[in-house]
Amino acid sequence: MSAATATPTSDKTTKPADRNPRRPRRSGWWLPYALLAPAIIFELVIHVIPMFTGIWMSFLKLTKAFISNWGRAPVIGVKNYQVALDFNGAVGASLLQSFLITCGFTILVVGISWGLGMAAAVALQKKFWGQGFFRTLFLVPYALPMYAGIIAWKFMLQKDTGALNHFLYDNLGISGDKPFWLIGDNAFAAVVIVAIWRLWPFAFLMLMAGLQSIPTDVYEASAVDGAKPFRQWLSITLPMVRPVNMVLVLVMFLWTFNDFNTPFVLFGNAQPPAGDLISFHIYNASFLTWNFGSGAAMSVLLLLFLLLVTGIYLLVLNRRSKRA
Repeated sequence: MSAATATPTSDKTTKPADRNPRRPRRSGWWLPYALLAPAIIFELVIHVIPMFTGIWMSFLKLTKAFISNWGRAPVIGVKNYQVALDFNGAVGASLLQSFLITCGFTILVVGISWGLGMAAAVALQKKFWGQGFFRTLFLVPYALPMYAGIIAWKFMLQKDTGALNHFLYDNLGISGDKPFWLIGDNAFAAVVIVAIWRLWPFAFLMLMAGLQSIPTDVYEASAVDGAKPFRQWLSITLPMVRPVNMVLVLVMFLWTFNDFNTPFVLFGNAQPPAGDLISFHIYNASFLTWNFGSGAAMSVLLLLFLLLVTGIYLLVLNRRSKRA
């Protein structure tokens, strides 16, 4: 092959960087990160750091003897967890009782609140005179400050001067002694009633928003086919608001199971055994006995239980969604 016919080769090769030159970074690229930074910082300070601090405390013998200097508190490993889970001991037995009471409390409050919210949302879907008034009236408990509403209930549930006993025994003429609503076995009914009063407007608000997205043509077509109101609710309303219910039930469960404000305001520090909800129980185990290590271990166990229930709940719902 002659030199004239030979293919010339170049010593320089084209680099990928030459074909795709790097774009200059835009001005203001930092703005999204700057807007997210305050939320991330507050999340770390308010939730993440206290959570890991509580986990660390659960492995210490942090009693009142070491409260002035946490660094001197001895590390005892999982002993706090062993004491909390020893249901034959006094601490474990009382924690188990509080857990069972909280489970019953949560089932009643979430179930009844959801039922009232759904009934009110369905009833107010059709337009009628005074619809706006009733919507506003039903949302009053949700709009009231939490402590103000619970304190009002505390006054109404007093034995001699409370409005509830005055209405039942003085106005309706029920015979017998006026009951104590804030002590004894009646304390459970009292805390359930107050919690339902506070929670059901939230369920009503969420379900009412979900029902707004259902086309009215679906109900009209089913009515032409002869479907009764209950059949419409069962076959149309429930399936259409299923995404709302998935989130709503989970949020209500977490709020109710962790409810601290309702028993604290109603009963004070000396809660009756029937109203011994687990968040309040952990608070008393920490601040009344000054055993913060044991209280931290109970808090971690509560966190693990809620994470487990939430994970199972989401897993079951995802499987059902895939099958559907």
